[in-house]
Amino acid sequence: MPTEEPSHETFRRNSYFRSLDGLRFFSIVPVIWHHSTERPLLGILGKGPLGVDLFFAISGFLITTLLLREHADRGRISIGRFYARRALRIFPLYYGVLGLYVVRALFFLQDGPMRAHFFGSLPYYATYTSNWFVDFDVPHPVIFAFAWSLATEEQFYVVWPWVVGLGRSWVLPVIVAIALLALDQSVEWGFFLQALPPAGLARRMIRSIASPICMGALLACALHHARSFAIARPILGGRLASPVIFAVLVATVASDAAPLSMVQLFMTLLVGACSVRSDHGLAFLTDGAIVRRIGSVSYAMYLFHVAVITGVRKALLHDHRVLSSDAFVFALAFVITVGLALTSERWLERPLAARRARLRSTPSP
Repeated sequence: MPTEEPSHETFRRNSYFRSLDGLRFFSIVPVIWHHSTERPLLGILGKGPLGVDLFFAISGFLITTLLLREHADRGRISIGRFYARRALRIFPLYYGVLGLYVVRALFFLQDGPMRAHFFGSLPYYATYTSNWFVDFDVPHPVIFAFAWSLATEEQFYVVWPWVVGLGRSWVLPVIVAIALLALDQSVEWGFFLQALPPAGLARRMIRSIASPICMGALLACALHHARSFAIARPILGGRLASPVIFAVLVATVASDAAPLSMVQLFMTLLVGACSVRSDHGLAFLTDGAIVRRIGSVSYAMYLFHVAVITGVRKALLHDHRVLSSDAFVFALAFVITVGLALTSERWLERPLAARRARLRSTPSP
């Protein structure tokens, strides 16, 4: 039975993009796999960190879409309520996990460079500035190192609602997103070496701009407006769009010659193809109940997974090949991480969800 072609009106009425939870599942799996391996792997099996880029693209698209709709429906954006919703969503679990790391470092780690480095970096973890100030170029593991990506996101969202709110049309958000994207890419490609030394703070701050967040924000702007939606629909609106984009994405990830920016672009297009229409061609993968359920708790999984992997490795018998294999460590750590994330959702995040909903449902002026 043929399905109706997606329209801008249908897209604007859709308040929940169910496939994005499925994409979050396919973001967190490679990240956990990457940290489960004892050493970097060659080929596509070594590209696990790219899962973070997919998270960024989803986040940039979804947050910008919500901001644009709030601005369109109410004539303004409540910056204070936006920050309050973000704080209720992000801070309780983040600082709870950081506190557990502090307890571990105080009572279970021996004095040494790794412990000293963690406590020296603690103020930056606590203020979401670790991507600027923490020294990752050290000869020992960096405790809580994964927080760099969370810092990158929160720094962007400190500024972004002001940009969307001040723009009376699409012009300002698009210009700012393109400027940030161009600035990040120019530094990534090695420009401005004389003006911005590689070890300098300015260059590190610019490199902390996440191109996929900017790409996701630009995608949201394009789909929010009717004219640009009509331009994007032939590319993203067909049922085969998501499988084709996914196939190209896999090919670019597998190719060592493909630039990172190309991988990020196809990730962003995949987010769009999975959002423009609900019956897209990859829905059988992204919309399964288990896949979406796990994807819905991927933030908690991201915070828990490194500690779980560390504990699993210490608990296993390292002289047994099966138990010490990367695949077994990954499988066991993944199951435990999912369990912890679901428990956290039940007892911590779900009670706060109602408060976030009240902040979102205020009447328009």
